[in-house]
Amino acid sequence: MSTNTADLGAFVLRVTLGVLAFSHGFILKVLTFTPAGTAGYFESIGYPAAFAYLVIFAEVAGGLALIVGFLPRLAAVGLIPVLIGATLQHAGNGWSFSAAGGGWEFPAAWTVLLLASALIGPGAFALGRKLPGKLASL
Repeated sequence: MSTNTADLGAFVLRVTLGVLAFSHGFILKVLTFTPAGTAGYFESIGYPAAFAYLVIFAEVAGGLALIVGFLPRLAAVGLIPVLIGATLQHAGNGWSFSAAGGGWEFPAAWTVLLLASALIGPGAFALGRKLPGKLASL
């Protein structure tokens, strides 16, 4: 099986997005802030604490799925609502993510990149390519 540059590009995009998601979910929200701290933050901005645990799960599971290429289109689409929420949360801070509280530039770009990854497909070295039938393309 030969791998073309488009497959390699899709692979690089998929893995990069997966590492970002995983690191935000596990390193930042689990190891740094702790799940309870993340839940407390969600409550402080008006969301139910349970949303924090859903976001942590989505970022960790979705990130891992993207990294290994297991149902990567579904993983990318599943992460889009999380990033839309992050974009909306940061919208009041201005455009630049370097602004106080972080602007909406980074999560908006991340949202678009997830959509692009879902549209492009898994690319090279995707574990899901071994799945039967149409599952292999998800």
